[in-house]
Amino acid sequence: MTWDPLQREVLDALGHPVYRAIGQVPDEPLLHALLRAAGRDADAPDAAALCREWMPVERLHDPSAKRALWPRLRALRAARPG
Repeated sequence: MTWDPLQREVLDALGHPVYRAIGQVPDEPLLHALLRAAGRDADAPDAAALCREWMPVERLHDPSAKRALWPRLRALRAARPG
């Protein structure tokens, strides 16, 4: 869940700590497809870092950006743990 600044302020005033999830993969179908192509899933230890590297997703709709990404995805798949 994402808290806006006012909600964080109110929670803080009530004495409730606001925790931020670190390492979550955004709920974006294209990112999940890229993770599968890289031989990963959303629970992989490096999944969130890879998604941050690939963002913003809008740039991945460009065909040349997709072509440039495929060698990296193949290398990730080949080097996947396990």
